[in-house]
Amino acid sequence: MRQPYNTDLSSKEWEIIAPMLPKPSKLGRPPKTDFQEVMNGIFYITKNGCTWENLPHDFPPYSTVYFYFQRWTKTGVIAEINHQISAQVRLADGREETPSLASLDSQSVKTMDSAGSRGIDGGKKINGRKRFIMDDTLGLAIGVMVCPANVGERAGAMKLLERLKYPMRRLQKILVDKGFSGDDITKWVKDNFNCIWEVSKRAEAQKGFVVESKRWVVERTFAWIGKYRRLSKDHEFYENTSESFIYLALIRKMLRNLTAVNS
Repeated sequence: MRQPYNTDLSSKEWEIIAPMLPKPSKLGRPPKTDFQEVMNGIFYITKNGCTWENLPHDFPPYSTVYFYFQRWTKTGVIAEINHQISAQVRLADGREETPSLASLDSQSVKTMDSAGSRGIDGGKKINGRKRFIMDDTLGLAIGVMVCPANVGERAGAMKLLERLKYPMRRLQKILVDKGFSGDDITKWVKDNFNCIWEVSKRAEAQKGFVVESKRWVVERTFAWIGKYRRLSKDHEFYENTSESFIYLALIRKMLRNLTAVNS
């Protein structure tokens, strides 16, 4: 037994996520690893932003926690968990499993010197990486992609859409800001996904700042992940590692919301 951390999974949260983890192989000796503690260690790193070597010693050895994090990143387990829990949250909210409306945007962030790829976002004067996220209207991530910051908005959006693992049969419209405007991508989205690529525009009579209720959902998602220190900058060498940490931050929030609804 150890003293709990505020990032630990509750028993109800573990009951949700445990069936989504890969089952141990029937060959060889049964693993002695406590996978709930492995997940607790991963969420601790995500929230507090420390290095793997500085993971507190009352967790499993950091090499074990890091091993499973890397394995689940490479095999797509973390992205799959995000997908499954998102569907549960939508159903709990009285919605269909998949959305009909989405919002897509990007965020440029600085990287550490250890980053394996980076670029300069000329508009925001940031040398680092760019995060593309596509959300549903609840702010749940449909897709995440990280790339060098010099990748253009339309090119990055097209790459994210091409990488979507799950078919969006109900998707009718994707809302974006003017940075994503262009006849080429509008036609490309229509031809490939049979949905509308809509650039949100402020009303001509509007003065000052006004939140666009549907499109700005994705901005709220960026604010959510910004509360996790591991995501305050891009600390990762590999882009897919950065994507996993974004999914983990959102998974942690969804688990709390889901257990609060069901309690």
